[in-house]
Amino acid sequence: MRGPIVLAAVALLVAGCNDKAGVATADGHGRYLGLGTFAAGQLWSQMKVAPPADPDAATIGDDENVIVVVDSRTGEVRQCGDYSGYCVRSNPWAKSDVPAAPVALAKHAADLAREAEAKAKPAE
Repeated sequence: MRGPIVLAAVALLVAGCNDKAGVATADGHGRYLGLGTFAAGQLWSQMKVAPPADPDAATIGDDENVIVVVDSRTGEVRQCGDYSGYCVRSNPWAKSDVPAAPVALAKHAADLAREAEAKAKPAE
């Protein structure tokens, strides 16, 4: 059951990249090639992003996986949330409406580690 859901999510994400420059290569393969899916780590949900217009829409905090694709035309790598569809690209020099790494974070890994350590400490 998970396979069709991930496949549908990849199709939606690739379609949602807003790139109108064509989606198929000369050999009939799609422009975007899947590199893999990875668990959305703690920092994924800490990215500073605008909330979706629809209050019922998934946010980056809802993402369970990050789908990584490469643009076969430009070599650009994109990481996209499986439910939110939010993408981050790896090429900060290219002009695009997709946000580029490095991204702004509400909390950094060190902040989260300190919070977890403080929670684990017994109260004195």
